Amino acid sequence: MVSRVSCAWSGPAARDYGLHPEPTAVRRGVRLAVDVGSVRVGVARSDPDGVLASPLEVIAHGRGDLDRLAALTAAAHALEVIVGLPTTLAGRQGQAAVTARQVATDLAARIAPVPVRLFDERFTTTTAHAVLRQGGKNSRARRAIVDAAAAAVLLQAALDNERATGHPPGELVPGPGRMAP
Repeated sequence: MVSRVSCAWSGPAARDYGLHPEPTAVRRGVRLAVDVGSVRVGVARSDPDGVLASPLEVIAHGRGDLDRLAALTAAAHALEVIVGLPTTLAGRQGQAAVTARQVATDLAARIAPVPVRLFDERFTTTTAHAVLRQGGKNSRARRAIVDAAAAAVLLQAALDNERATGHPPGELVPGPGRMAP
C-alpha cells in the first residue's frame, strides 16, 4: 500500500501551471532518522504511511549508542534508517560528516538487512531550535530535546524528498550484502 499526496486543486490544469506536480508514491513503512552530534544523538520516527516525522528520543553519543539504535530499529520494524550528513553551505564535508558516515557504516553493519541512508542535514538543528523557541521552550528546555527535534526535521525532509522524486532519499550506505551505488 502506498500513500499519495492530495491537494485542493489538482489535475492537469494545476500541473500545467506548475502548482502541483503529479503525486508520487511513498513506500509504506516506519522510518527512523538519526541526527549525530558530538555529545548526543537525536532519533525521530515516522508514521507507517511515511507522512509525518516526530521526535522519538535523545541518547548519549558513544558507548552503547549503536546498541540502542539497533534496538529502536528492531522495535519499530523500520523500513530504513536515515542518518543526517552534515555539509557546509558550499557542499563540503568536515569532521562532523566523517563521524556521521562512520556511525552510518557501523549501524548498517549492525542492523542489516535494514538499509541505512545518508541524507543532507543542513540547517536541521537551526530549524529545530527556531521551532522549539516559537513553541515557548527556553534555552535549557531546548537543549534536552533539540537533537530529537533536529532528527524529526531531517526525517520530514527525507520523506518530502521521496514524495517529490518517487525515489528513496539520499545515499545508500554499503552494508553486508549491499554494494555502494
